Amino acid sequence: MLDRADVPLAPLTTLGLGGPARRLVTAYDEQSVVDVVRAADAAGEPLLVLGGGSNVVLPDEGFPGTVVRIAVHGLSAVAADDRVLLTAAAGEDWDGLVAHCVAEGLAGVEALSGIPGLVGASPVQNIGAYGQEVAQTVVGVRALDRASGKVVDLSPQECEFSYRHSALKATPARWVVLGVTLSLAPSELSEPVGYAELARRLGVQVGDRATLGEVRAAVLELRRGKGMVLDAADPDTRSAGSFFTNPLLTADQYAALLARVGAPPPSWPEPDGRTKVSAAWLIERAGFAKGAFDGPVGISSKHTLALVNRGGGTSADLRRVAAAVRDGVREAFGVELVPEPVLVGTPL
Repeated sequence: MLDRADVPLAPLTTLGLGGPARRLVTAYDEQSVVDVVRAADAAGEPLLVLGGGSNVVLPDEGFPGTVVRIAVHGLSAVAADDRVLLTAAAGEDWDGLVAHCVAEGLAGVEALSGIPGLVGASPVQNIGAYGQEVAQTVVGVRALDRASGKVVDLSPQECEFSYRHSALKATPARWVVLGVTLSLAPSELSEPVGYAELARRLGVQVGDRATLGEVRAAVLELRRGKGMVLDAADPDTRSAGSFFTNPLLTADQYAALLARVGAPPPSWPEPDGRTKVSAAWLIERAGFAKGAFDGPVGISSKHTLALVNRGGGTSADLRRVAAAVRDGVREAFGVELVPEPVLVGTPL
């Protein structure tokens, strides 16, 4: 465990924004995480849990309490009937885990290649891309319940997964993820490809399979083209990924949108009767093109869903741009965009 005072947090985030932590504790084992969190809670001290810093917007004034940086590593696996149960500690790099699964011939997360951040954040956000969600493979989450002070094992049902959401995200002050167990299929072939753009890149039909390596390579290629793979030499990757989630509209809301736009936007029907609509399409049609906004913070030149820190920006700059995009889409289409990253401090 490494305990330091007045440590800059911006270098620990992919946006490169945010002020210093009054105290930063880097925890390298599970017990250290538990001990630091319990002590802070007992003292009534403000606490922030920080993973890879890829899905968070930190305030310019910094954080006035203890920041716990999760650096707990470890992998273990057991065979279970025709599946492999792979358990990863919360501090493992997510894309490193996906690369490991592909190399070991374990299918189920290959389309989630290139997503930045750590394993511990994956069930909180229910990360997803190109037709896969981590909820499809999660069978258990080990977490510290700050309400009781106990370490518990949560089932998928208790996690209440939904689109980019979970019970862990709904009550973020309660849970600290310590590890995640995935159920994966031993196979050299991927799960059925569920996303049209990925299928086209692979030269297959939606529902077909490809090798794990082919799927991973295709996803990484697609993500790089959108600035969604971290690259220190590319300022378009200095972001928190997709800043807004695709809105889920009721039948009435979707009908109202169609009345405004005429031709249907890119959209996907959901099992509960709602329709998921492309946030990128809405942003572009509301007048915000790729590369929009002069100044240190703006929209990526590669993808309208990413807000980037071009250099020298502040969190206040980012919030102003995000609010302008959100308000512009609301005015144009009557649709409310919801931020995907965690906004520490005041809401957008």
